[in-house]
Amino acid sequence: MSKQKTTKSVEKRIKITSTGKILRRHQLAAGHLKSHKSKSALNRAKKTKTFAKGEVRAIRRMLGI
Repeated sequence: MSKQKTTKSVEKRIKITSTGKILRRHQLAAGHLKSHKSKSALNRAKKTKTFAKGEVRAIRRMLGI
């Protein structure tokens, strides 16, 4: 059986810290129709966040970790 390939789209969008946390940019609806969104909502969209515990296992599998 061959090795699983890393999902490159996921690899480009996340960062793994030295302690093993998986970080993501909060990109949901951040770059589309911004004129009606509040300044605080746009600022929240810029911040880096961690994945939820339930998503971490799937992300690690995609990365081959």
